[in-house]
Amino acid sequence: MEASDLALVLIPLLAVAAPLLARGVRRVVRVPIIVFELVLGILVGPAVLGWVETGDLLEKLSDFGLAALFFVAGSEIDFRAVSGKPLARASLGWLFSVALGIAVGFFFSPGEGMVVIGIALSSTALGTLMPILRDAREMDTPFGRAITVVGAVGEFLPLIAISIFLSTQTTGIATVVLLAFVALAAITVIAAQRMPHGRLHRFVSATLHTSDQFGVRFVLLLIAALVGLSVMLDLDMLLGAFVAGAVWRIIMARAPKKDAEEIESKIEAIAFGFLVPIFFLYTGVTFDLQALLASPAALGLVPVFLIALLVIRGSAAQLSAPAGASIRDRAALGLLAATGLPIVVAVTAVGVDQNMIDTGTAAALVGAGMLSVLLYPLIGMILRGDRPQVVGPQPVHEQPQGEL
Repeated sequence: MEASDLALVLIPLLAVAAPLLARGVRRVVRVPIIVFELVLGILVGPAVLGWVETGDLLEKLSDFGLAALFFVAGSEIDFRAVSGKPLARASLGWLFSVALGIAVGFFFSPGEGMVVIGIALSSTALGTLMPILRDAREMDTPFGRAITVVGAVGEFLPLIAISIFLSTQTTGIATVVLLAFVALAAITVIAAQRMPHGRLHRFVSATLHTSDQFGVRFVLLLIAALVGLSVMLDLDMLLGAFVAGAVWRIIMARAPKKDAEEIESKIEAIAFGFLVPIFFLYTGVTFDLQALLASPAALGLVPVFLIALLVIRGSAAQLSAPAGASIRDRAALGLLAATGLPIVVAVTAVGVDQNMIDTGTAAALVGAGMLSVLLYPLIGMILRGDRPQVVGPQPVHEQPQGEL
């Protein structure tokens, strides 16, 4: 059996094994499923066993998984709840983060490389944290809302920075192109808010349990259209995926609650049951462990970047801490805010492609991002403590999606 054929069997097998392992250790410690997906990906990848090789099919599915992760993140955010002072404080915290990140980057990669490092160290993996917060019943708590606004800013503004400062176009042209995308996205959002949705909602409802599945198909079209627009404008595709999630939330805001929950459940099933696990598993498969181990300097950068993430994002997140938050909650907020991987993967890929950073530095950043996903949510949620379980039937969107 060829490696590509073996991968088609192993990847689904590992995707099933990850939640079983997470549930198996749950009595000892609550480990996010992403931890097992990353570790299993490294184990079967070229770095260790070599059972799964990189390939076009897995790479494309991984890209779809990353887009799905950002779509879900965009669709989870209640922009009315995070606007105003919370948004301003989180944005100020991000500016503080990126300035510190660039300062750290200057010591290791003066020049364009320090911008890559600065953006990587200023990011927060909201899409990774959302399932963890949902499983812990934290989405509607002050703590959960603080994480949401910090993560939204820490995921969206780095994408803007990548599009402007790391684009193949000049900064001026990239800014104009980005503004054009923002204008088109704003028009889409306004149209979604003002257009009558009655017929659309009725059609979605009528096809919920038929082979038509119009709601799911419409979501996939929306993602494809906005991601395609991002790519056409030479912007990061994740911008389009994130905006698509926000637009979908607006469209479904006035839909019957039951229908909205059923569609959300179907989308989450596609995302977290299929595409997102492939992204995290493939991230493990493609992790350049050899480049890291071959360079003592690069290996030494991993803990440096890991600590830098915690100090930079953790301190900035304190600006968004809920009133009266305890020291434990502030520590948990800082740890979750320092969780970063998807943006780190995206920005280091751009940096290596454009010869801004070397592969060793990129591997160190991704390694730090992976460790942040492995450690920080785990420690943060332990500090936060168990939330009271809600008694009675729960809406579909609040039911746990595995042990994420």
